This record gives sequence, structure tokens and C-alpha cells, in this order.
Amino acid sequence: MITKSPDEIGAMLVSEGFITERQLERAKAQAERNNEELQKILVTLGFVSNKDIVETIGKSMNVEFIDLEGMNLDAELVKSVPEHLAKRYNVIPVRQKDNTLTLAMVDPLNVLAIDDIRLITGFDIQPVIATEEAINKSISTAFGTTDMVAVDDAVKDLAETDFGGMEVEDDIEENEIAVDKLKELVDEAPIVRVVNLIISQAINDKASDIHIEPEAKNVKVRYRVDGVLHDVMSPPKHIQAPMVSRIKIMANLDIAERRIPQDGKIHLRHEGREFDLRVSTVPCVHGEKTVMRILDRGSVMLGLEKLGFSDINRRMFEDIVDKPYGMILVTGPTGSGKSTTLYSCLNRLNTGLTNIMTIEDPVEYQLPGINQVQVNAKADLTFASALRAFLRQDPDIIMVGEIRDKETATIAVEAALTGHLVLSTLHTNDAAGAVSRLVEMGVEPFLVASSVIGILAQRLARTICRNCKEAYEPDAEAIRRFGLSMYSDGKIEFYKGRGCDNCKMTGYKGRTGIHEILTITDRLRALILHRCSTAELKQAAVEEGMRTMQDDGLAKIMAGTISMEECMRVVFIEGGSDF
Repeated sequence: MITKSPDEIGAMLVSEGFITERQLERAKAQAERNNEELQKILVTLGFVSNKDIVETIGKSMNVEFIDLEGMNLDAELVKSVPEHLAKRYNVIPVRQKDNTLTLAMVDPLNVLAIDDIRLITGFDIQPVIATEEAINKSISTAFGTTDMVAVDDAVKDLAETDFGGMEVEDDIEENEIAVDKLKELVDEAPIVRVVNLIISQAINDKASDIHIEPEAKNVKVRYRVDGVLHDVMSPPKHIQAPMVSRIKIMANLDIAERRIPQDGKIHLRHEGREFDLRVSTVPCVHGEKTVMRILDRGSVMLGLEKLGFSDINRRMFEDIVDKPYGMILVTGPTGSGKSTTLYSCLNRLNTGLTNIMTIEDPVEYQLPGINQVQVNAKADLTFASALRAFLRQDPDIIMVGEIRDKETATIAVEAALTGHLVLSTLHTNDAAGAVSRLVEMGVEPFLVASSVIGILAQRLARTICRNCKEAYEPDAEAIRRFGLSMYSDGKIEFYKGRGCDNCKMTGYKGRTGIHEILTITDRLRALILHRCSTAELKQAAVEEGMRTMQDDGLAKIMAGTISMEECMRVVFIEGGSDF
């Protein structure tokens, strides 16, 4: 077993340059206050990743660290270690040369594991270290712990179930199944297994949402991965009612009520990690559509340096976030990463020396050391009423999940003008549009000019899979559209993903941010006071040094981070006319 103490690990992280002494002391203080492990707090605060910690521990033991993310492991080699041993010892074979098997381990000092696997395989064992999460994911992938083959098998079992003697036709309407029968069905082993496998496979695929959509003759299950929906399976129509009812019971919803939308939450643990699933059901023509938003409690705590900012944009945004008061707005459509950016800002600001309060709808992630309030419309706890209460709670920093109306906007502006730092979101297409949106809500231009200190507009774009990335020369039309005609000698290279097993043949793996940051300067304040148009404000901001999302997207295309097609999908809404 690894015997490094938290203090030793902390000192090593400082020595390797992953964290500063000040960050270590802050993490120690919070770990002591919350009675939690130092390593967990360091990750929670966004100072380091689990990968950084494991790599540092490996270096201290003179053991190679291996990053399993993106590796294509040989299926036959992996299965040279039996599944039960791989799971028991948290190990996975990664390569074999001559008579030596390289074994990725959570604990490379586990002599018992090394001896057992040497005996089983007949190879000499060369231990390397990897993160527990990566090893567990590799085991699940290699042995099909929760793959769609298992789901299909469970569906077949379900199709052979007699449902307690009830005859079920493929075209049966959900409302025709009595509630007492549904209660019996949802406890049947096959339906439990189907739902559990659909959820666990979505987590393993890093899906953000699960969609269960009723159709006339079947049910469609889709996962949203990296912002795009993918068809996963189409189980028969007759399992629709028990499947939806099983999910509703897990989310503490009323299975007898199928005429109105319902919302609930499921809390679960998967491979040692905690997840919350926000469940929403809506009655449609062919039955209830169910969507589950997957919230990984351990994945949101990121630093600003991990959100895909270019160096210049990150420095600009950090300068804005470090201001003592004023309003900072993050804009973009639903699913563009606004909440993650706000949480990352709060992590940076959460020094333990300030009173930070948030009002959210709903609270997606619980942040240690921060006072979070959830909107409750039934109790008349709205964004506006919570904001009024916050101002009597001696806050330093306030985060408002979204500014939706004049009342909330006015109170937020007043808070920013009275010495508080206020962070919030708006739904606008670009940074300059946020100013017009506030004015349209009824906030006076002089209040907007005085309170807003910076606006960040962002999108999320899928990144090219590093495993199958390849260069190509764009055609003349692409060169013209992107304003690169000066490179007429053909020395331009764009990149795309060819498609491989690692990215499920999509050519994409993961996402990154595309940003534009509008810093409110004296010139822009004067324009806002004179009720300038959004186009005029944007043009002036560009002249003041703002890089537009189009500029940032093009830079990421040229760097080989994203593809031309992906950039146009999320940024160039009007067919790239900005070029």
C-alpha cells in the first residue's frame, strides 16, 4: 500500500511546481475545517488534478506514470489478467515486451498483487502507476462491465418476462397500464438491470444527458456526448412504461401522474464516484419523454486554466475576476459551459477570507466553503428575493445563476454598485449583446455602464481526437471563408479526426471553450450611456483589443485543437459571414 502521508504528498506537489505553498496552506486549513482528505480538497479547489497527484507519487517512488486516457489497449493482452483479479487489485495490463508485462496499478507497491499476476500470466511484472478512475474505466471497457451488449441482453430478458400474467402489445398506450401493475413491473430484475445499465453506460461514455424518447412503435435511447446526441438503442415499445416508471420511482416522482411534467433527482455512486441525475419527464403524444442530466460531483471543480482559454484571454479574464467589486456576466446558449466557468471563478475567489453566497436554479454542485441557496418558487424564494436577503448577510461575493427579469437585474446592479462582486449569466449571442439585453430588461444605461466590469461570451466545441488526428490542406473556398487568402501558396494546414475506437469513430474526443472577453473601458462606457447599438459596441470593443469568438475559433483551428466544421457549427452561425 502507498504509505505517503498527506503532508509528504503536499510537499512533493509544491516541489514539482503543481501548487504553491500558499495553495497548500489554504487546502490544509480547509481539509482540517471540513475533516476531509488533503488530496481531495486540493482537487476540489482546482489546484491540481488526480492525474497530477498520482504522477507526483509515482515520481517519488521512481515508478513510471502512465496516462491511460486515449490509449488503445490490446484486448487479448488485457484479458491475460482475469477480470476478478483486475478488479480486486485495480490493475490493467498495458503492454508486453519479450517476457515482461507492464501493469498499470493504483498501488505499484502491492507485492501480493504482483506475485499473483506473475503466477497467473507467467510474465515478469513491470509495475507503473495510473489513476484509479482511468484503470476502472479501462477495466469496464475491456471486460464489457456495462456495455450495450449487456443492455441488449437485459432487454431480451425483459421481452421474455410475462409481466405478472399481463398481456402487452407493442402498440399499447402507457395510460392503459394500471398503476398497481406498474409498481410490480418496476421491481422486476430485468427492468432494474436495463435502467441501471443505461445509466452506467452513459456515465462511462461521459455523456452529459440521457434521453428516453417514446415513439409510435418503439422507444429511442440517446446519449448527449460532447454536446451532440447519439442514438444508443431502440428497445421495444412494451418496456416503455415500466422503464419510465422505474426511473420515476428512483427520482421520487409520482408514477400515477402522467399528464403533467415532473422534475426530480437521483443520487448514486458509480465506481467509487458520486453522481446526481436531474430527472425531467414531459408527456408527449406517444408517452412520457424522460431526460436525465448527469452531474459528476468530482468533475466540475476546474481552474480557469483548464477551460480552454487562450493565454491572452485567460489573463484578461483573471484580471476582471480579481476586481473587488462590479458585475461580471457570462453569456452563451444552454449547454455552453457557463455554470462551469462560474464555479471555476468561485474556486479562484474562495480564499476563506470572504463571504460567498450563491442563488441557483437548481444547485448543481455543492461547493465547500460557499453558502448556496436553491430557488424555490412554491415558497416564493426567487432570484430577486434571495438577492435582497443576501444583501443583509454581509456578502463579499454573490453569484446569481441567471438574470431573467428586471427585478433581479436591478438588484444585482445595485449590489455591484455598493461594493460587492456579482457574477451571473445571460442568454445572448455575444458579449456586446449582454449590454443591450440588460437595457431591454429596463436597467438604465448609466447603471449598466457603472456596474458591469466585464462580459465573457463562450461556446463549447468538440476537440479533435488526439489518437486519430491528421493534417490536411483546406480547399480554396475554406481559405476564402476564413479570410486566409494571403496564404495563397498553400502552406496552410487544418486538422481533423480520422475516426478510431478511442473516439467511437466520430473523430472527436472531449470539448474546449471558444471565448470572447469584453472589458468595459471608458470609451465603451460612454457608448453605453449614449445607447449605442450592439454592432457599434462590438466594433468599438474590437478596436479596444477584444478578440471575437471567430478570432479565437480560428486560432484553435490553426493550432489543430478543433476542426473547421466544428468551429462553424458552434460559432459561425451565419455561414462564416464575419470573415
